[in-house]
Amino acid sequence: MTKRPFVLLQAASLASFIDGSSTFILVPLLALQTTGSSALAALVIGASAVPSLLITPFVGGLIDRFGRRRLAIWTELTTGLAVACIPLVAATIGMNVWWLVLLTVLRSIFGAGSVSARKALLPDVAEKAGMTLDRANSIGEAVSSAGFAIGPAIAATILNKLGIEAGFWAAAIAALLSAFFAWMIRVPEKQEAVEGDPEESKHPISYALQGFVILGKLPQLLIVFLSFCILAIVYIPTEMVVLPRFYNSIGQPALTGYLITAMSIFTVFGSLAFEKLVKVFGYANTVRFGLLGIGIPMLPMSQLPDYGVMILLGTVLGFAWGPMMPILNTLIQTMVPANIRGRVFAVEGVMWNIAPLTSFILVGVGLDTVGVKPVYLTLAILVTLFSLVISFSPQLRSLNRVAAEAKATAEAA
Repeated sequence: MTKRPFVLLQAASLASFIDGSSTFILVPLLALQTTGSSALAALVIGASAVPSLLITPFVGGLIDRFGRRRLAIWTELTTGLAVACIPLVAATIGMNVWWLVLLTVLRSIFGAGSVSARKALLPDVAEKAGMTLDRANSIGEAVSSAGFAIGPAIAATILNKLGIEAGFWAAAIAALLSAFFAWMIRVPEKQEAVEGDPEESKHPISYALQGFVILGKLPQLLIVFLSFCILAIVYIPTEMVVLPRFYNSIGQPALTGYLITAMSIFTVFGSLAFEKLVKVFGYANTVRFGLLGIGIPMLPMSQLPDYGVMILLGTVLGFAWGPMMPILNTLIQTMVPANIRGRVFAVEGVMWNIAPLTSFILVGVGLDTVGVKPVYLTLAILVTLFSLVISFSPQLRSLNRVAAEAKATAEAA
C-alpha cells in the first residue's frame, strides 16, 4: 500500500479548485466591468455553461473509455491554456462582451469533466492507500474546499494589488499544475463489466447518456442528486451574481472574495467532519443537516447585515455545505460499477452547468429591476422550502438502509 497516488490526486484537486474558484470570482467581476449590467454579466456566465452542458456527458464516456487519469490530465491542461487567453486578449486587442463570452465558453468546453475524472479515479487511489471511501471522500472534499477557499483569497489579493488580468494568469498556472500532478499518478484503474452497457463505437449517444439511465434506477441516490440540483439552481446564483453585484455596487468588490473564502474554510471543516457525522447520525440526517444548514442562514444573510455578521452566518452555511459533496461522491462510488462511474459523475457535472442556467439570467434581471435584497430573500426562502420538502421525502428516509446494503456488497466484492 502507498498513499502517494492519493496525495497526488489531492494536489491535483487543490490546484484545480484554486483555478476554478479564482475564475468563479474573477469572471463575474470582469463581466460587470466590461458590460456595466448585471443582466449582461449573468448572460456571460450562463452562456459559458451551455457548451459544457452538451459536452460533459460525452467527456464522461471518454473517462470510461480512455481512462480516468488520462482525462484528468488533458482537461486541466487545456483549461489552463484557455484561462491564459483571457488576460492575453485583454492586454493585446482589448476585452469586450463578445470576447469574454467566447473565452469563457472555451474554458467551459476544455474544462468539462476534469472533476468527474478525478472523482472516478478516487476509489482506485483510495484502495492503493488502504482507505475507506468515507475517509477518502472526507479528505478529498476538504482539500477541494480548501482550494475553493484559497482561490478567492488569491484572486481578491491579486485584484487589489495587481489588477484583474494578473488574477487570471495565476488561475491559469494553477490549472497547469493540476495537470502536472495528475500526470505523476501511477495506479491501476479498476474495471467492472456492466451488463447492458452499450459499446461506444456502435452507440455513442446511448453510451454517453448511460449515466442518466443508471441514476434513474437508484431513487435514493437520485434524491441526494436532486438536492444538489436545487442548490445549484437557487443557491449558487447568490455567490456568482447577487453578492458580486452588491459588493461591487458599494465599491468593495474584494469583499465578495473574502466572504466566500470564509465560507469555504468552514466547508473544509464540514467535509472533514463527514465521516464522523455519518457514523453518528447516518447519511439521511447528515443530508437534512446540510440542506437546512444552508437554507436557514441564508434568510438573515439576505438582509445584508454588517460584514462581520455576514461572515459569521457564512461560516455556518459553509460548515453545513461541507458533508454534502462527500455523501454524493461516496454513494456514486459505492453503488455504481467502475466502468460507468465516469458517466455518472458526468451527470453531476451536467447538473452543475444546466441548473444555474435556469436562474442566472432571471436573477440578473431581478437585480437590475428590484434590487439585491428582494432577490436574495426570495432565493433564501426557496432554498429553505425545498430543503424541508426533501428532508421528509420517503426516498431520503430509506437512504441509510440502501447505502448500508451497497457498502456490504462492495466490501464482499
